[in-house]
Amino acid sequence: MDRLRQRADFLAVANGARTSMPAFVVQRRRRDDDGPTRIGFTVTKKNGTATERNRIRRRLRELVKRIQAPSLHPHCDYVLIGRRAALTSDFSHMLGDLSQALQRLDRPTAQRAPQPKRMTRP
Repeated sequence: MDRLRQRADFLAVANGARTSMPAFVVQRRRRDDDGPTRIGFTVTKKNGTATERNRIRRRLRELVKRIQAPSLHPHCDYVLIGRRAALTSDFSHMLGDLSQALQRLDRPTAQRAPQPKRMTRP
């Protein structure tokens, strides 16, 4: 399993499927190559000081290390976006949330009804 490090890779994953949990958001994008699974971690500045953001990032990395390998699909890129709740959440709950989020990403997407266009004033 490799790490995502290039900004372009993070932006590409942002256009893929996503699911939210209380402590993080998981994004996934399928690739057309034969490369290994790649994972990226990010935490925005609104989540606290540098030490708090680093702690969130470390917790997310540890979650991925402990998740079952078959949960992550080959030829896919994943991005975990940390939230402030990741600082105080119980680690076992976060591990269950990650498993649940990965299962949600595997579900076939339901067809959404088209949204009506909003009227704009001239």
